[in-house]
Amino acid sequence: MTDRIKEKLNTLRAEADAATERAEIAEGKVKKLEQELLSKEQEIQSLQHKLGIAEGDLEKAEGKLSDAKHASEEGEQSKTANQELLRKVALLEDELDTAEKNLKECNDKLRQVDVKAEHFERQVQRLETERDDWENKYNDAVKAHSATKKELDELAASLEGL
Repeated sequence: MTDRIKEKLNTLRAEADAATERAEIAEGKVKKLEQELLSKEQEIQSLQHKLGIAEGDLEKAEGKLSDAKHASEEGEQSKTANQELLRKVALLEDELDTAEKNLKECNDKLRQVDVKAEHFERQVQRLETERDDWENKYNDAVKAHSATKKELDELAASLEGL
């Protein structure tokens, strides 16, 4: 019986050794898995940190994008306002050209009117001089007529006296 017990004991020892070996292997695997788990948790924390940073960067980028869109809209509005102002400037330049053309025409007509006015002033002066000459001739003729009438009256009176 002792052999059986020894055999049984050896079997149990072999099983215990095998179990111990399996336990050591399992503990090694557990340790390895725990290390992997710790490593994975650290990696997850690192990735979560990176994700937080990336989300912050994303928010900043979205803010910059929003600012850029707003600036672009303002730029478009400025561009539109600038185009409107350029159109107004073009219209005002056209109006200025028209006004300058009209001014030139008016100045030309004014020069023509001035020339005609000078011509008519010379004619008026000439006619006034001519009128003055005719008035003087008329006054001389009236005086001559009066003198002749007086002589005629005197002659008629002396003829009557005869």
